[in-house]
Amino acid sequence: MTIQAPQQIPSHAPSARPSAWEILKDYMMTTDHKKIGTLYILTSLIGFAIAGFLAVAIRIQLAVPDNTFLIGNTYNQVLTLHAALMIFFFLIPIGLFGFGNWFLPLQLGVRDVALPRINTFAVWLFIFSLILVITGLANGGAPGVGWTFYYPLSVDANQTGVAVLMVALILNGIASLLGSANFAATIVNMRAPGMSLWKMPIFVWSIFATSILQLISLGGLTAAALVTFLELKLGLSMFNPGIGGVPVMFQQFFWFYSHPAVYVMLLPYLGIGAEVASTMARKPLFGYRVMVYSLLGIVLVSLLVWVHHMFAVGLPESWQIAFMIATLIVAVPTGVKIFNLIGTLYGGRIIMKTPTYWLVGFIFNFLIGGITGVALGMIPFDYQVTMSYFVVAHFHNVMMFGTAFLAMAGLYYWWPKMTGRFMDEKLGMWHFWLFMVGSWMTFLPQYILGLLGMPRRYYTYPAGNFAWSELNFISTLGALTLLAGGAVWWWNIYITAKKPVTASNNPWGGFTLEWTSSSPPAAYNFAHEFPTTFPTERPLYDWEKNGDTLTPVDPKTIHLPQDSIWPFVTAVGMLLMGYGLSFGWFTNYTPAGGLNATSGHVFASLVLYLSIPVFLWGLFKWAGTREYAVPVAHHHLTKYDNGFMGMAWFIISEIGLFGVLIAGYVYLRVSGHADPPALRPNVWLAALNTLILVSSSFVLHRAEQDNHHGKLTRFRLGLFITLLLGMAFMLFQVYEFSLFGAESDWKQNLWQACFFIIVGLHGLHILIGGIGVALPYYQAMTGKMDKYNHGSITPASMYWHLVDVVWLLIVAIFYAW
Repeated sequence: MTIQAPQQIPSHAPSARPSAWEILKDYMMTTDHKKIGTLYILTSLIGFAIAGFLAVAIRIQLAVPDNTFLIGNTYNQVLTLHAALMIFFFLIPIGLFGFGNWFLPLQLGVRDVALPRINTFAVWLFIFSLILVITGLANGGAPGVGWTFYYPLSVDANQTGVAVLMVALILNGIASLLGSANFAATIVNMRAPGMSLWKMPIFVWSIFATSILQLISLGGLTAAALVTFLELKLGLSMFNPGIGGVPVMFQQFFWFYSHPAVYVMLLPYLGIGAEVASTMARKPLFGYRVMVYSLLGIVLVSLLVWVHHMFAVGLPESWQIAFMIATLIVAVPTGVKIFNLIGTLYGGRIIMKTPTYWLVGFIFNFLIGGITGVALGMIPFDYQVTMSYFVVAHFHNVMMFGTAFLAMAGLYYWWPKMTGRFMDEKLGMWHFWLFMVGSWMTFLPQYILGLLGMPRRYYTYPAGNFAWSELNFISTLGALTLLAGGAVWWWNIYITAKKPVTASNNPWGGFTLEWTSSSPPAAYNFAHEFPTTFPTERPLYDWEKNGDTLTPVDPKTIHLPQDSIWPFVTAVGMLLMGYGLSFGWFTNYTPAGGLNATSGHVFASLVLYLSIPVFLWGLFKWAGTREYAVPVAHHHLTKYDNGFMGMAWFIISEIGLFGVLIAGYVYLRVSGHADPPALRPNVWLAALNTLILVSSSFVLHRAEQDNHHGKLTRFRLGLFITLLLGMAFMLFQVYEFSLFGAESDWKQNLWQACFFIIVGLHGLHILIGGIGVALPYYQAMTGKMDKYNHGSITPASMYWHLVDVVWLLIVAIFYAW
């Protein structure tokens, strides 16, 4: 028996059933982290369902030799969508942002995340990126290039769906980075008083580690998608061998993120597994500190293993051996986590309910997947099975019947807290065993097929190869078994939703703070204050033992952020912009052919022009609406406010993006691929622009100081001068670009292509930074800033200084070198 809070009736419980429009409007405007978490989970489950049906279609095609159910590029499109949806729209978002949004603030004992409206914007941008991928189906079809969209296949003129996938991945990435920075700021700045970092629940640590990994590494995928998009639209390339580019560099960019992405998909679930193990075994975590160090160790080493996806491309042996060793090292902290889970269960009074079965299933399945991963890390073995079904089986072993099992454990474990209802136990067991048996039936034959030489990504195979037909048929039966398991699961969700709310605050007898809130939690999370002593990461157990109690709080005294439609409108602007950029901006192919293609191109171009006022309107209305309806004193653990903290973490991702692109350019320059042309942009113009930007940084810093000292007129003037200087910089930059673009052809010169990609991206950041400075200027001019509402001046100023520092680096490598 653990410490209990009084049963609370959620304040948002409706007296009458709301209409569908009222529910939709509520979710469009909400800043409640729990509703945002629900949106992430629901969207991810829809992505999982669609991707699951596509997987079944793939297996039906491969069930027998010489089948014609899905052939040619249609098969490739189905394969690409299956993989992209499973990875970017299910496994990554449901763990990090679905469960993260729901339970991070609850486990930290706070009311919401650090930046609630950024949270609303991020979830809708994520949803709209999925919608954008789907719009591609009506505009020439899905891409048929695989989720890895390798160069030069991705720039083939027949691959009309690639541009929209690139834009969708970039928008999804922006949402992901904003969410990660928000989580990191929340953890550092907003824990319950008395909760040190070393007393946080292990799930919070797993979200923290994943957010850091996402912020550091996502620049790789963004760079790969951005350069691919620019080559499709403008012919700008760093990879085109026709002008000296290096196609393999695409893989370096892509895998720099996409191997750490495996751990982005894994770490939140290891945190979930640890929570389930501790609660269901009635024991403290085995090796809590070692678990935390393992999480952070995985973050560090996972950034150093991406080349093991590229052993067969002809890299120097020294590179291969170094990355093989790093691959073996990353298995150590991952293995330690498995021992932690087993050690937690060992000797406990285990409650054998559905979440426990999913946890034990994960341990068993992931162990096999991890062993085959170590095998693939061995260079000679990798040479033999690369691009074969062995790799497909390993990846699904780790992800589908490894990590996804913990996603299910989390759903069954926290469902009573999220909904106030228990999932049906009998249906849960059917779901588990159908998934367990279906997974092994599907993927064990694929290990053997890989060893027998069956290549991946082929849509057919001939009869007569030893055991190929039989093993493929068994694999397809396994996929149908998984489909049956999925149907049972959805039925379970449906019938559960019709049950009355019966769950107590703490139905499993958990030890972390979320179990003191009502089930489901009220909008304000807690109607009580917590003791300020946290002896361990299991505060409910400790407080009961020490006789500590929760202090009731009148819910009427709790002030929450205002709901706002403007983050949603801003995200709509981004959706329209993404559609226009995909189908209307320099489109060098005809998506549907004939008259429809031309009219579609014109329509998309109009959408692009419309998106800019919609985006700016939403953004400035957002900036002009105060976060709280009444003055509220904010609780910070550091001397920095949440805006500063959020931007500080977000800046890591910008450094990562420019770092990847600049590293690629430096390699091309040093290796002699990108020799500068005889006529380069004028150094005097770069020097003038440097003077303008550096001056603007000093002016903005002075304006910030004036704001702190209450000199509001000088503050507004400083912001206005900063905007003028930024505008002058952009005018000179456009003049330089048009002059240099007319002198030589970037499609024929690699140095010039690199110049336009990196300097052009910096120009885009100047525009973003200028809009960022315009927002506090607008807030200051309309009286929206005071001692309680600081506006967005701090993050805007930090971003502007970052852009200026990046410019100094660009001047050094493009103008001076």
